[in-house]
Amino acid sequence: MTDSTFGRGDEPGNGPPGTVSLIRLVLYFLRLGTVGFGGPIATVGYMQRDLVEQRGWINRKDFLDGVALGQTMPGPLAAQVAMWVGYLNRGAWGALAVAAAFIGPAFIIVVVVGALYTQFSGLPLVQSLFYGIAPAVMAIITIAGYKLLKLTDRGDWRLWGISAAVFAVTAITGSEPVPMILAAGIMMLMLDARPPLHRPWRRKPKLPPHAGGGMTLQSWSPALLVPALLGPVAAGGTLLALGLFFLQTGALVFGSGLAIVPLLRDGVVAQHQWLTQGQFLDAVAMGLITPGPVVITAGFIGYLVAGFPGAVTATVAIFTPIYLAVIIPGRWFIRHRDNKQVKAFVAGATSAAAGALSGAVVVLTREAVTDWITAAIALVSLGLLWRFKINEPYIVIAAGILGILLH
Repeated sequence: MTDSTFGRGDEPGNGPPGTVSLIRLVLYFLRLGTVGFGGPIATVGYMQRDLVEQRGWINRKDFLDGVALGQTMPGPLAAQVAMWVGYLNRGAWGALAVAAAFIGPAFIIVVVVGALYTQFSGLPLVQSLFYGIAPAVMAIITIAGYKLLKLTDRGDWRLWGISAAVFAVTAITGSEPVPMILAAGIMMLMLDARPPLHRPWRRKPKLPPHAGGGMTLQSWSPALLVPALLGPVAAGGTLLALGLFFLQTGALVFGSGLAIVPLLRDGVVAQHQWLTQGQFLDAVAMGLITPGPVVITAGFIGYLVAGFPGAVTATVAIFTPIYLAVIIPGRWFIRHRDNKQVKAFVAGATSAAAGALSGAVVVLTREAVTDWITAAIALVSLGLLWRFKINEPYIVIAAGILGILLH
């Protein structure tokens, strides 16, 4: 990829020809990762305003291609768009540098808070704080589930049926039906865009003599670091389990960042029993309070389970599939984003994820809403989020203060 594809001025208002340095881009995303509150839509809006409209570092079409990629591939939208911008600038290395800058501030925050939480979680003051936060988090997840259902299912009764079935299974069993998410994608693929059974035979193109003869410096990419990064995980059983679990989870986050909640709850609370239900809700709250992508919750969970090594393992593992989904199929996706098979599978998987997120609300509310005070906090938070455009961190902080005052 040549640098001329980034920041070219071939459209009015899209900036001068040439490229912006990777250092300036990294510094921008470091700042955005520090102050980027408001959720993924707001964060992507900041990127468009700053990078496209004001600074002209990327042209509008390339940026919108990244938004389309993030809305279709698994993973949180804001993180994927950020990685896409870095990928256009300097390939796989650029995506890695931007990802580190964008995720880094939130990671530092959750590690520090995780250390404080581990030390002081037994204090009455901290317990009262999260007593108020937990029901507010349920209100936030409820709104997120509703928006995701409305966005993905629209007027298709089949998608509503998928969401309803997954909702029922999740609410009744209390577990995340991962096979149902994949089955939903395959079902819609077969219904709407069944691929042909036979393809015309084609002769494989001959490779030039130098191709395939080994790795060159130009062909090497940070994606090859993944086994090296996760290799040390094998040194401990808990770290290995953390790494494998979050790798799988990162590959199945369809729809939105909060769609990770039922996946995490099932693995962290029910299967591995790393955290209690209450601790898990506290972890979700940390993901909502901190800037950057909500899935940084993984870092907080990792810290509670295995200290700083656990935080690093969980964070690297959950963002690895997201990173690979940008740098490996990114260009292919842009060329084939109107492919019927891709669209059909994503529609089915996303509708199932929306149903799972809604079902998780039922399961988690049993733990979060325990008396009339927590019920009132949940209902008031729900009403405020429904009626007004209030950023989630403000709701969480206010609910925490109420918890201290009323508990």
